Amino acid sequence: MSFAKASLDLQQKGFGKRIRVLEQSSATVELAAQALGVAPERIAKTIALKTRDGRALLVVAAGDARIDGGKFKRAFGFKPKMLAFDEVEPLVGHRPGGVTPFGRNEGVQCWVDVSVERFETVFPAVGDAASAVELTPAELETACGSMGRVDVCKTIEVLATKKP
Repeated sequence: MSFAKASLDLQQKGFGKRIRVLEQSSATVELAAQALGVAPERIAKTIALKTRDGRALLVVAAGDARIDGGKFKRAFGFKPKMLAFDEVEPLVGHRPGGVTPFGRNEGVQCWVDVSVERFETVFPAVGDAASAVELTPAELETACGSMGRVDVCKTIEVLATKKP
């Protein structure tokens, strides 16, 4: 159901022909990168977070990005908290391993992190653990009906430069 919902959303927005159905799992950044033959940082992962009022909020970020608590709190006014495994599907409309910003439940806000701007194209999932779509960062914003760009992540490169 999730793939059908996400792919229909992409088709209605003119991106349906770019969907790739994969022969192997793309449930994690690493698996998706292997299946697509790209660097892991080019996988656009969808991070499902809980708002203060218990709803879902999505952030789409580069595969090597991690939520930065301070940046997130400054941008949204509350501390980031991941949705529990059993909350993801009811609140977002997609199961863990296939969470995507496309075809999500009504009222779920989506933001695109600036970490994707480093790449000409990125590959977000399309609602299941064996699919992806190639989009430019601007197309990603359009396709997911993003509220806009936000800077709430840090990348592995940034993390590696921090002293222990």
